[in-house]
Amino acid sequence: MWKLFAVLSALFAALTAILAKVGIQGIDSNLATAIRCVVIIIFVWGIVFWNGAVGQIPALSMKNWTFLILSGFATGLSWIFYFRALQLGDASKVSAVDKLSVAFAIILAILILREPADPKVLAGGALIVLGSLIIIW
Repeated sequence: MWKLFAVLSALFAALTAILAKVGIQGIDSNLATAIRCVVIIIFVWGIVFWNGAVGQIPALSMKNWTFLILSGFATGLSWIFYFRALQLGDASKVSAVDKLSVAFAIILAILILREPADPKVLAGGALIVLGSLIIIW
């Protein structure tokens, strides 16, 4: 089931790039990011209330809070840089180079989470890096 969700994530990430590229024309990229964040907040909190997950908030540990907050900062920085890159570059190139995040995630998962270095995953990550380098240069 994770594979279906991952493919859907990729599809919507692609739509994000195309829709954002059109939406940021003539405006500050940080303003565009802020508007996007408001939409996401309303949308996701709606889902949380709808499925009843809001009741889990009291059970969150300090570790949960700390790492989710840090993840939120990382996401915010990623979006700010992504939208600025989209404003300055072609969506096809920016989106492709942005997928270097996959290679970075593989490396960090191995180093920090101690996940196994699966040869297929390493090969795929290497191809992503190679593709990004080809696009950049």
